[in-house]
Amino acid sequence: MKNIIEIAQRKIGEGQLPFIIAELSGNHNQDLALAKKMIKAASEAGVDAIKLQTYTADSMTLNIDSDNFRIMEKDSLWYGRHLHDLYQQACTPYDWHQAIFDYAKELGLIAFSSPFDEQAVDFLETLDVPAYKIASFELTDIPLIEKAASTGKPLILSTGMASKAEIEQALMAAKGVGAEDIILLKCTSTYPATPENTNLNTISDLTKRFDVLVGLSDHTRGIGVSVAAVALGACVIEKHFVLDRNAGGVDAAFSLEPAEFKALVEASVAASQAMGAVVYGGTAAEEKSKYYRRSIFATKAIAKGEAFTRDNTQVVRPAIGLAPKHYKSVLQAHAKHALNAGDAIYPDHVSGFLD
Repeated sequence: MKNIIEIAQRKIGEGQLPFIIAELSGNHNQDLALAKKMIKAASEAGVDAIKLQTYTADSMTLNIDSDNFRIMEKDSLWYGRHLHDLYQQACTPYDWHQAIFDYAKELGLIAFSSPFDEQAVDFLETLDVPAYKIASFELTDIPLIEKAASTGKPLILSTGMASKAEIEQALMAAKGVGAEDIILLKCTSTYPATPENTNLNTISDLTKRFDVLVGLSDHTRGIGVSVAAVALGACVIEKHFVLDRNAGGVDAAFSLEPAEFKALVEASVAASQAMGAVVYGGTAAEEKSKYYRRSIFATKAIAKGEAFTRDNTQVVRPAIGLAPKHYKSVLQAHAKHALNAGDAIYPDHVSGFLD
């Protein structure tokens, strides 16, 4: 497995901070000015990248008035919506892409997209995108994966709903046309998803089973699941973004607002840094704190030859004398030298002391 891959000069993988993607999806509400405000806010929140979705309603489904093309699940955010109408509302116009990508780059962001058909890949190639992301619903679209992978650019594959066999098939297809830089995203393809059906322990299994870098495409509300994923080794976090949930947007219900995205970035960085290495005995930063452990002190004046007792000694802070583990031995001994109240008791103060 490659421990590091690179997208537009941003290294991703082992030893790197998590790569945070703000998914604009259709929350721009077909308003280019709003889309640019979202990108600006995402930049200020500290994300690494913004991502679009590149499709048209006609490339996604058929414009036929039939229940076959209607969302019938009553628990769906989009219950009753005709697929063509929903995709028409949510799509990002092709003629916006250049302006959006250029603006994102001006702000120092990486900008790329999820193509939903082979023609979308051709279009995105004219814009020289640095990577491609295949959405979870398209993971079984092998021709699309081969098309995107054949560009030689890093490929991010979302695994929601996919069986082990389907993931293996997608990887084989990508590698079969020369793809080398591949990231799998653990994903639960419900909108919103719940923590209970996210199953983050799959992240480590994906890493071991398929020998690739692994991240999370998170459709839950809030940031807790994403931060937990970072602690479990996720090197990429993708979340949907919205300026104001109350103002609406096709994905607003499970999207993060700017302040939340900023909190996600900060918490993900902290979680990543906190993983560190296997360390015992304290870090260098803790050395000074060791002074405030406990040791054995005289609490009263003790004459030479006098027995040490609980009445004239005590285990207190700081740790400049004998450690507390020696207290029982000290209590069975006599003072070799006179001591004043407040003196730390050292080995040469104790008759017969053996370390």
